Amino acid sequence: MKPLVIILMGSPADAEHSAKIASAAENFGFEVITRVGSAHRTPEHVLQIVRSHDAELRPKVFITVAGRSNALSGFTDPQVGAPVIACPPPGDEIDIWSSLRMPPGVGCAVVLEPINAALFAAKIMAINNPDVAKKVGEFQAEQRNRVISADAKSNHG
Repeated sequence: MKPLVIILMGSPADAEHSAKIASAAENFGFEVITRVGSAHRTPEHVLQIVRSHDAELRPKVFITVAGRSNALSGFTDPQVGAPVIACPPPGDEIDIWSSLRMPPGVGCAVVLEPINAALFAAKIMAINNPDVAKKVGEFQAEQRNRVISADAKSNHG
């Protein structure tokens, strides 16, 4: 059974950003489920979503995608035992402090780049999953090689 990444969007407007996270997460070998629920407008619905996925007996990470005032991450984290990563979409009306400032007992992480949110989820899962650890290592080597290749093509003057 594949490890699970649950992407919880605050609204359908977050779909493009969430798709980038999903694509990267699938490259690490995860099953990805994308859901929509608002901590402000549909809190009971969000509770139902997160509790049902948290009850699944397999490794999982929740990635929340909500802009403006991000209550979704802080609302989700204390309801689940799995890690929660906030990855708010870019935009002019993003209140980044609403993702960063959490009360005691709310321990979600914040990662702004979609690929890096998936990478962080993979690193969490890699602790107990050698297959995921191998994919993380391959991804990191690919990133290093990309830079070294670009340097080789540059003008060393």
